[in-house]
Amino acid sequence: MDVNGTVAEGFEPVREAFVRNFVTLGDRGAAVAVYRDGQKVVDLWGGTKDVDGTAPWERGTTQVVRSATKGIAAAVLLLLHQRGQLDLDAPVGHYWPEFKAQGRERVLVRHVLNHRAGLPVLDRPLTPQEALDPLRGPAAVAAQAPAWEPGTDHGYHALTYGWLVDELVRRVTGQGTGEWLASQVTGPLGLDLWLGLPESEAGRAGRVGRVEGAEPTGGLRARPKRSVTEAYEDPDSLTRRAFAAISPFPDQNDPAYRASALPATNALATADGLARFYAALIGDTAGATRLFTPQTVELARAEESAGPDRILVVGTRFGLGYMLHGSASPLLTPGSFGHPGRGGALGFADPETGIAFGYVTNGFRKTVTADPRAQGLVRAVRAVLGL
Repeated sequence: MDVNGTVAEGFEPVREAFVRNFVTLGDRGAAVAVYRDGQKVVDLWGGTKDVDGTAPWERGTTQVVRSATKGIAAAVLLLLHQRGQLDLDAPVGHYWPEFKAQGRERVLVRHVLNHRAGLPVLDRPLTPQEALDPLRGPAAVAAQAPAWEPGTDHGYHALTYGWLVDELVRRVTGQGTGEWLASQVTGPLGLDLWLGLPESEAGRAGRVGRVEGAEPTGGLRARPKRSVTEAYEDPDSLTRRAFAAISPFPDQNDPAYRASALPATNALATADGLARFYAALIGDTAGATRLFTPQTVELARAEESAGPDRILVVGTRFGLGYMLHGSASPLLTPGSFGHPGRGGALGFADPETGIAFGYVTNGFRKTVTADPRAQGLVRAVRAVLGL
């Protein structure tokens, strides 16, 4: 297996794990990047740009990262809070008056980020065309009665998270999440990361699709326990309805989908762009001052929700907008915060070790939160650091 890129001395086990992903775990095309204290120590890519093609993956190849998008979007709300423009303990309706009805007046901004808003489903799912309209998703959530009393329990807001975040950003700044991110974060930092892929960058995006491989370990398994399987199969369960809030789900290779901004699901990034984004949250990088203050880092990773998840049907842990280290989504250490993407991608930061990590792939597996390819790479980083 030909692998391109470099690793710093001592990080060779990460290259070995990356090669194993292709040899035994079904990767077709992928990249991984790791930063330590703002310096790049791993930058690897290999395979094909398209899951079903032969053209090689190049340094600048970008891919849809699915729910790893949520960690990117969370940073926007936390930065607005850091700048004094958004109160995490204010009702969402304070910024979005149309939201205040049917019990939604008790939804706080922090409930959006910690998955306690009680709004993971839509009684009438949106069509793909409706979902790409930046007005239709928020309007649908603002007409939805909560599935549980806001703030009293948690459940993964798989798709509605994006519309809740996007409308809050729009009400506070006048811009959509993707626009604000580009103007305030990714543009100034020169990151290869977009929420709403510009036409000028469309040629860099690879085609994604399903792949098979050896059975994963940890997280939500390809052969999960019966309760999880039943929740995904039951059309009336909260689990099934949460993931079907857009039905049918859009073609992720459609240029219109990639050009839109769904802050729950459709950011595109290179591995380096994703890793450097997290590196910038926790430390200075390439002449740029860190994005999060120490206080905001603590907001991101302080446990807000933990225990049985009403949507994922396993125990999950969330800070404000970020998954935290745990059995459902193992990261580097208990102090890490980040977000996986269903089927493969992973981005996170670990302030204590100074590590920032990004993995992107064009081959989506059945895993929801702990893909074995990403986990193998994380274990390799852990071994390098002697953790």
